[in-house]
Amino acid sequence: MIYEGKCLTVALTEDGIAELVFDAQGSVNKFDRETVQELDQATAAIAANSEVKGVLVRSAKSTFIVGADITEFTPLFEMPEEEILAWVAKTSKVFDRFEDLPVPTITAVNGFALGGGCEMTLAADLRVADTTAKLGLPEVKLGLMPGFGGTVRLPRVIGSDNALEWMTTGRDRNAEKALKEGAIDAVVAPEHLHEAARSMLKDAIAGKLDWQNRRAEKKAPLQLNANESMMSFSTAAAMVAAQAGKHYPAPHKMVETVQKASTLDRDGALDLENKGFVALAKTDACKAMVGIFLADQLVKGKGKKQAKGASKDVKQHAVLGAGIMGGGIAYQGAVKGIPTIMKDINQAALDLGLKEASTILGKGMARGKVDAKKMAATLTSITPTLDQKAIANSDLVIEAVVENPKIKASVLKETEDTVASDAIICSNTSTISINQLAESLDKPERFCGMHFFNPVHKMPLVEIIRGEKTSDETISAVVASTLKMGKTPIVVNDCPGFLVNRVLFPYFAGFSKLVIDGADFTAVDKVMEKVFGWPMGPAYLLDVVGMDTADHASGVMSDGIPERMQKIDNDPVTLLYKAERFGQKNGKGFYDFAKDKRGRPTKSASPEAYELFKPHVAATKDFDKEEIIARTMIPMANEAIRCLEEGIVASAAEADMALLYGLGFPPFRGGIFRYIETMGLANFVALADKYAHLGPIYQITDGVREMAAAGKSYFAQSA
Repeated sequence: MIYEGKCLTVALTEDGIAELVFDAQGSVNKFDRETVQELDQATAAIAANSEVKGVLVRSAKSTFIVGADITEFTPLFEMPEEEILAWVAKTSKVFDRFEDLPVPTITAVNGFALGGGCEMTLAADLRVADTTAKLGLPEVKLGLMPGFGGTVRLPRVIGSDNALEWMTTGRDRNAEKALKEGAIDAVVAPEHLHEAARSMLKDAIAGKLDWQNRRAEKKAPLQLNANESMMSFSTAAAMVAAQAGKHYPAPHKMVETVQKASTLDRDGALDLENKGFVALAKTDACKAMVGIFLADQLVKGKGKKQAKGASKDVKQHAVLGAGIMGGGIAYQGAVKGIPTIMKDINQAALDLGLKEASTILGKGMARGKVDAKKMAATLTSITPTLDQKAIANSDLVIEAVVENPKIKASVLKETEDTVASDAIICSNTSTISINQLAESLDKPERFCGMHFFNPVHKMPLVEIIRGEKTSDETISAVVASTLKMGKTPIVVNDCPGFLVNRVLFPYFAGFSKLVIDGADFTAVDKVMEKVFGWPMGPAYLLDVVGMDTADHASGVMSDGIPERMQKIDNDPVTLLYKAERFGQKNGKGFYDFAKDKRGRPTKSASPEAYELFKPHVAATKDFDKEEIIARTMIPMANEAIRCLEEGIVASAAEADMALLYGLGFPPFRGGIFRYIETMGLANFVALADKYAHLGPIYQITDGVREMAAAGKSYFAQSA
């Protein structure tokens, strides 16, 4: 044994091959500080051993190396810039020293080789992968760029165009695609990986492969003439500007860094990479996106833990109420292999539900994501029926009928009388109290809310709402089923609107007050989309939700939380609803919706909407972007804080992920609590106080005022 550490070992075989094997104590290999230090020590031990003729790097686990240990990033990135620079420079030099070993090196890649794992493969002279391999540099998804030599080596291995596409999108490659692009040298079956790597390394040792020249190319400037360089980097910059926009600095910094480094050798290029990495590590976007990653891990870990408590095995679903939403829910179960009964009282609704499932699958086929076999299997897993008895053997029933408490209560009671005594019953209500609906059932302990978001197949979140009498076993089984459906479950306690809609409607109220005070709704939408980063501004989102749905839900919220959410006099939403301008569903709301000559959807601000508002709103005036953002976001932030303080949601991290996955909260802002903390709690308190005269939704709680005064963090509480 040449070297033996806790995370990796190096053993010398009889033919002079040193096998460096990553085998961390956890479930996966990752580059934490200890592993990096051991890699450096192992490299030094190899360099000092004259019997070593070549080095083979492999993993003892089912996957190669998943990347850096992101849990180390938060405290690291809080340090001064010079200390972060010293860390990343020292770490990247470890990979340089491995690359500079006086013998040929090869990596044998199985499973994921991401981030630092991919950079480890690039530091070797040769790369062979098995068919399970996935390689990529996903740092952009954390608001970062590669920091262990990825921006230097990858462009010199596969060309700058391909490398920038890898890095600025963060998408990984399977083995065949990586081979085609030149990132690896061979692909073999998993059982042949080790021997193939040894064979290729022996060829390099014997001089049959020119590993020295390959290494020299990685350490030299990029081989681009002036015209090639201009074309490559201007195209990459334009692509990044179009796709990433101004809110995400990481892809822009990557293009800039690779371009500036293109004329430099390895050491000069790495120096630029180190400095670029540090600059990004200090951005709000990086802090937010690292926070999202950690919050996502928390939510997923919590979901898996809750699912383990499930004592009931759910083998069949039933969805009550077809149409768009019911069809979407039925599709989501069926596409994951769960047989689903779709029941309605109306054949036309069943037809619409099946059409929704077929449309989703058809779009998947058009994109090459779904084949004919998958489409057939999914559709045959959905059984449409008008017969109530058909749901009798279902293990989990999801009620998705019209949002009316009396109708829902009646359907739920009929369901309870039809299914087995241990079947779980859920309501896909978006606002109606679960405790209220539970009153219609004899066994409320087996009942909870299961709130999907539209469109179901695209929105990752399912809010699982625990009623006062809901059992832990019910929650565990529903969490397990949600995970099986490929969705992210977040468990919340019952209240009007639950979590997501409860914080959304104060945001809508802030918007309505702005319009009443003379703001142009198109100007508000533009600021909230282009400046704040929402995928849709509030007027556009209301048109998508539907004015009938929004008006009904605001009534439910008003009844449930009258002290803050009383209906607004002359609310533009209500005015549109009464004028039967329901939004996208009938082509007219704040905007008019139509199709152009090519059949593409269009939207334009509606003159009729302006005329409708005119008698009820102040004269049109301009509001600056800071005021528009403050007047819409403070109410949302305040209500999120109340939900946390009241125990509706268990942690700030879960609230952030719920808004990210349920509403499309801008990822570069990290979620509502990350947004508040990036602003600074004291600054948020001061800003809210500035607008407190506008009403209760702008008035902060004593809790946040005390936290700001004490310098506390919501994330320290939820860690």
